[in-house]
Amino acid sequence: MLRRPRPRLATQTLLAQVAVLCLVLGGGFALTADLLTGSAEHNYEQRALAVARATAENPVVVSRIAAGDDPRGEVQQAALAVAGRTGMLFVVVTDSHGIRYSHPDPAQVGKEVSTTPTALDGQESVSIQRGTLGDSARAKVPLRSPDGRVIGEVSTGVRLSTVDGAATPLIRREGFFAGGALLAGAGAAALLTRRLKRQTLGLEPVDLADLLREQQAVLHGVGDGVLAVDPDGRVTVCNEEAARLLGHPLPAGTALADAGLPPALERILTGRQELRQSVLVVGERVLVVTAQPVRRGEHQLGHVLTLRDRTELDELERERSALRALSDALRAQAHEYTNRLHTLSGLLDTGATAEARGYLRELAAAPLATEGRDGARLADPYLRGLLAAKAATASEHGVALRLDQDSYLPRRLTEPLDVVSVVGNLLDNAVKAAAAGHRRPAWVELSVLAEGSTLHVAVLDSGDGVAGADAERLFHQGFTTRAGADRDGHGIGLTLARQLVLKYGGELRLERTSGPEHGAVFVARVPDVLERADDEGEGGER
Repeated sequence: MLRRPRPRLATQTLLAQVAVLCLVLGGGFALTADLLTGSAEHNYEQRALAVARATAENPVVVSRIAAGDDPRGEVQQAALAVAGRTGMLFVVVTDSHGIRYSHPDPAQVGKEVSTTPTALDGQESVSIQRGTLGDSARAKVPLRSPDGRVIGEVSTGVRLSTVDGAATPLIRREGFFAGGALLAGAGAAALLTRRLKRQTLGLEPVDLADLLREQQAVLHGVGDGVLAVDPDGRVTVCNEEAARLLGHPLPAGTALADAGLPPALERILTGRQELRQSVLVVGERVLVVTAQPVRRGEHQLGHVLTLRDRTELDELERERSALRALSDALRAQAHEYTNRLHTLSGLLDTGATAEARGYLRELAAAPLATEGRDGARLADPYLRGLLAAKAATASEHGVALRLDQDSYLPRRLTEPLDVVSVVGNLLDNAVKAAAAGHRRPAWVELSVLAEGSTLHVAVLDSGDGVAGADAERLFHQGFTTRAGADRDGHGIGLTLARQLVLKYGGELRLERTSGPEHGAVFVARVPDVLERADDEGEGGER
């Protein structure tokens, strides 16, 4: 059996609102009509009562009823005259026995009234009654003799159709008002329903409930952080992972200006940027950010960021790079030492001792020749391995990498991964700058000094330096001096290096943009990354 389709939410809402309007306006119309009719009846009853009182005070009427005889019909004539002047349906005068002395129908004069006289007890009364002339609004007052005795009754009445006719124009007017109010209310309900449909994107309650369940399942089931804002720039969604990555939760309805977001993320959201798997440094974390607008048809629903933490992955990558650099350096040194030993062996075998001595002197004079042995200026194997690997890489680009003769690092690093990452980024940038510069031969110089547990690093090159306009933006996320397609994948190294240095309370700065005989000079100070000597004083060793 096929189920009848239920009306859509918008249709149900419209019908419900129109039904409520009809109920309220219909009840109000009925109540008002009843009040208007009652008011008209009351007015005409009071009018009939006033006429009856005036008739009861007529001397002619009083004298004839008191005499008990009206041979000339003076009471009838007076009653007809009053009825003609006031528009009464009837003016009936009776004696204390209920015998009529006046009536619109002369044939009824002298007969007993059709309704029980009620004013003979001395009380006035008004009512709606049916008599020989039909339904009417009636008033009855006692007729008193000059000495105050009740000697009869005056009864006046107004035709009920006259009363209804007086109320009908007011009721008709009230009906027009109710109809207009119903039309206006129905139109407003239709507009409200249309707005509701637009705000819910035409979805039914069942669809909205399904979407809510799916949203909760997705937001709390995925490992990525999700941050969504509406078209007005207010937060609508911030799941637990996003709150963890940002450092604090963001309740729904929070304005972007009050959200305390990192500047890079705030710029993405306010600028409605679209990003795909972009790497950003946010605080101490490296995040992979995807930003995209959300639309349904032509409706702009807001913007959504997905945040993935790549900090641990980057740390593993730095560790792998450092280990690979050390391994490559050891392999290169082993190969180089083998070549040198073969050369020395050949020279000695041929008896060329003078040449062998000269060859040994040249090897001893090389700046990096003794950095791999005990007692070398650089005691840390990670830094030595990095230096050897970067020297080979620089050589491939036609750049000579040299260690400043005053460099001295007597102890090992306690945080080798972060230090190797900082120094490696500085050396990579310097090698690229030297290779692209105009000075020849191209060179890069590294200076390393220990001050207690603080490491001082300085890197300078033979490149053309940094333009003054670029000096302020050099550490900004995504900024690079490379042009065109070569920009892709760059602009994060210096930002990441500065973040790593700041993590230890240090600093990384551009000391000089250029000089007469060199290019840019970068200086870094990284506290608490060196082992402390057992006998080291509070002032440390320089």
